[in-house]
Amino acid sequence: MASAIASGVPRQNPALRRTITSTTTDTDISSPSTAVGSPIDSPRPSASSTSLSSLSSIEPSSASHGKLVDTYGNEFEIPDYTIKDIRDAIPKHCFERSAAKGLYYVFRDIAQLAATFYLFHTYVTPENIPYYPARVALWGLYTFIQGLSGTGVWVLAHECGHQSFSTSKVLNDTVGWILHSSLLVPYFSWKISHGKHHKATGHMERDMVFVPKTREEKASRMEKLVHELGELGEETPIVTFIMLLGQQLIGWPKYLLTNVTGHNHHERQSEGRGKGKKNGFFTGVNHFNPSSPLFEAKDAKLIVLSDIGLAITISTLVCLGNKFGWANLFVWYFLPYLWVNHWLVAITFLQHTDPSLPHYKPESWNYVRGAAATIDREFGFIGRQLMHGIIETHVLHHYVSTIPFYNADEASEAIKRVMGRHYRSDTKGGSLGFIKAMWRSARMCQWVEPSEGAKGEGQGVLFFRNANGLGTKPMKLSPPQKGMTIGADE
Repeated sequence: MASAIASGVPRQNPALRRTITSTTTDTDISSPSTAVGSPIDSPRPSASSTSLSSLSSIEPSSASHGKLVDTYGNEFEIPDYTIKDIRDAIPKHCFERSAAKGLYYVFRDIAQLAATFYLFHTYVTPENIPYYPARVALWGLYTFIQGLSGTGVWVLAHECGHQSFSTSKVLNDTVGWILHSSLLVPYFSWKISHGKHHKATGHMERDMVFVPKTREEKASRMEKLVHELGELGEETPIVTFIMLLGQQLIGWPKYLLTNVTGHNHHERQSEGRGKGKKNGFFTGVNHFNPSSPLFEAKDAKLIVLSDIGLAITISTLVCLGNKFGWANLFVWYFLPYLWVNHWLVAITFLQHTDPSLPHYKPESWNYVRGAAATIDREFGFIGRQLMHGIIETHVLHHYVSTIPFYNADEASEAIKRVMGRHYRSDTKGGSLGFIKAMWRSARMCQWVEPSEGAKGEGQGVLFFRNANGLGTKPMKLSPPQKGMTIGADE
């Protein structure tokens, strides 16, 4: 089974990554002022006893955090470099953003969508193809192709949200609002919560995307005691398949409506908006409500503008459905829309869920560590051309999100010299390997807990474990004393 590199020690699973060195390369190259506005460049001070500025001079030692082991059984070492090391390693021209180039890709992707629609609408007809099953198969192919191009459009709006599309904030937000609204995405609402995800990646109490369940949370959900998780039998593959199917079909709209997979600590919202609120339907925690604890009062106008964009798109779709028929619109728009949602969820899930990746409790988290808790994958021509490299250069994106996608490959190669053994990628099998990784991660990544040999700060570094007998076994815990509640172990 393929794994990603986590440290320089011998692996129980073959390491898959691009060529890098484990030493930090000094360079005089610095980032230009155009990149200063990145939403991730001013990380919140870490609660960790090791500051960002000291990470480059202090080599983490197992004596201070014990032995940390990922799900593959590989020994993990905490990153030992600074954000300045990362930025200084990247050539200056990689930070340059071009409105003309960004708009070219927008028009290219829209042209792909229009040309595909024209070809199928014109030629896949009863007159040209009288055999009905053949027409059904071809229109199924249409939905898949449009889903790929639509995902490319989604990614370009994502570039706008990070201000990597151009040097003009007005142009970025205008293009992003139009593109995302056309895909039923609340642009500004997503942009705000996504920025918070970048500022707290891998943080168990502040991250906004695919925050894993702790052992205690998993036990409580299954109505088991914590120690019993390590004694459970294997989850049947059909259960895993149903979970993945639901995630891929409704995961994205459910996230927008309920903040599922996002953190659930809203009581800490600085303006008091989150008191008594939890993720879920009809709780006020969503991406459409200006009063949601996901946002601040200053964001209200932007949330309303996002909702207006959705209202315009929905009104347009209603008019098209009434004029051309809802069955036609279902095939033309809504099935490709489901494909876009599928790819979006799959990409995000696999960027942040892997047996080699850690997550951090507040006391052990800092920005550099969190940004390294991501992984690059490979999706071949589709990933690099149609989806604009969002799958292949995600690690870099979490360190410097203002670098445009067309410069990301070069910048990624540059930061590998700094990250060394801490850089992770899983590229075996290309596109097929990407699909296989979904199943592997779903089976191996059920909850997170500390390593059995962790101590001190290392107890705040959590790794995936599972009840399927795959990879590193969960810690063995003693049964609780009488009178303890479900989900507790002492």
